[in-house]
This record gives sequence, structure tokens and C-alpha cells, in this order.
Amino acid sequence: MMDWTDRHARFFLRLLAPHVHLYTEMISTQALLHGDRQRLLRYAPMEHPVIMQLGGSEPDALALCARMAEDAGYDAVNFNVGCPSDRVQQAKIGACLMAEPQRVADCFQAMQSAVNIPVSIKHRLGIDTHASEEHLWYFCDTQVAAGCRMLVVHARIAILQGLSPKENREIPPLCHAQVYALKKRYPQVFICTNGGICNVAEAREHLSHVDGVMIGREAYHNPYILAVLEQALWGTPLPDRLDVLRQYQEFMWSEWEAGTPLSQMTRHILGLFQGQPGARRWRQWLSQSAARQCGPGVLDQALAAMAQIQ
Repeated sequence: MMDWTDRHARFFLRLLAPHVHLYTEMISTQALLHGDRQRLLRYAPMEHPVIMQLGGSEPDALALCARMAEDAGYDAVNFNVGCPSDRVQQAKIGACLMAEPQRVADCFQAMQSAVNIPVSIKHRLGIDTHASEEHLWYFCDTQVAAGCRMLVVHARIAILQGLSPKENREIPPLCHAQVYALKKRYPQVFICTNGGICNVAEAREHLSHVDGVMIGREAYHNPYILAVLEQALWGTPLPDRLDVLRQYQEFMWSEWEAGTPLSQMTRHILGLFQGQPGARRWRQWLSQSAARQCGPGVLDQALAAMAQIQ
């Protein structure tokens, strides 16, 4: 979830769901090695368990970045070879690497050899001309033979030539059955399915076939779904949205005083009241206020605006 699941988003989501594993946005090795490393590695202790997601194609660079993640205290590392972003393709990383199974395996082994924390691989069912079931088997066989014991599978192919990144999240049809088949093929491997999961019933159905589910866009646009899933799967009491908001507001004040732009924090909570009376007013008020760079007190104003139309 590039540019989405930054540390502000993860702080907010952890308030809703204490047990789920949170993933960083995909961070390239070049960004970590040559950019603002301190900013990219930063997270709040309450985010645990939190997993660093890396993008790259050079074993040595990925191994070095995996060590950075371990030294920073991350619980695991995920190697993303499923992202179809144009930026990612230009850098020769992400989903295009599915055409090179052995390179992916070499990268995985370099990373896992460099750290003591788990390393997993996130991938698609295939890409463009490498979209057959046989290629999926070959790709996964290669990773499992290299020692990988967790595969996170976005249950779509990616069409890198002809579709935009947004279209690649929606147009290629989902096929979770192929992910189920991977679990049967590799019973010793933790298999997690991803793509189009929007409610508890869907999550439960997938979990009857595989070991885990990953939720991306739905958790971002309708974040309270994570709290509902927590209650269904772990028996965690549902949190009050206003209590969550107050805790996040305290965090926002400290970040605001340190110079973080308001919009960088409010954009993650636009969907908190999805499906509730006044949700549209909430989104409008926050969006307009963020543009004016008001302070975190804008949350109180937005709640008051919601109350007027309920």
C-alpha cells in the first residue's frame, strides 16, 4: 500500500485492532540506502506486531535493508514482488520480478540469511505472459525450495503492459481457489490470501482453506472493519469510535507540534464513520480543513458538524 500505510495510518489502525499484523508501505532498498533512513524506519512501539515490507531486486541491498529492519525492532520482513506500480516497474522491482523466480529466491535467501526474524514473500498469481498455473507452481516451488515458509498471495494476475496500477487492483478477476490450491501443494507453508476481502463472512471462508487473510484497501477506506474482524476472530470487544478518535487526536497533537502536516494525519481517518449517519459530512469537513492547515482541534469541529445533521 505505497503512500498509504505510513506510521500515522498504522498508529490509527492499531487503536482499532490490537492483534492484527500491520505492514508498512512498500519501501524500496534505494530509499532506505540513500534516503531519509530514520524517517522510513520510524514507528511507534504500540504498532507491534509490525512488518517491514521491502521492494528491491539486488540480494545484497535487500539483505542490508532487512538487517536495518531487524535492528530497528521490526517483527518480520516481507519481500514484495506483487506491486504493479509504474514507479516500481521502472526500478525493475515489484511484480515484474515474477518473471524471474530464481532471482526472487536468491533475494529471499540473502535476506533470510542476514536476519533472525521471519522473511516472507508477497506476490501475484502471475503477470502478463507468465500467467499460467504452471508458472505459478514453478515460481512458488522455487521459493519454497529456497526456504520460504510464508507466501502472501494477491489472488489476481497483474497485467503490467496495458493496465494502470489502479486497474490492476480491480480488472483482473480474483481467483482465491488458486491460492487454496497452493496451501494443498505446500501444507508446511503459511499461505495468506489477499484481494477483495470486505467482511467477516469472506474472511472466515478464506480461513477455512488457508492460514491467513490480508486486507488492504477495505481496511483503509473502511477501517472499522478491522475492529469487527477482531471481535469475530479473537473475541475482542468492539472499541467506541469516539474513544479511538480521542486517542488518535492526542497522537496528532504531538505530531502537529513536531511539524507534521495535518493532511498527512487526517487522510487516514476519513473512513472511520463509513456507513454511519453524518459520515459524508465528516469526510468533507476534514478534507476542507486539512487544506486550510487547521490544527488537530478540527476533529472536534468535524464531530460537531456531523451532529448537526444526525
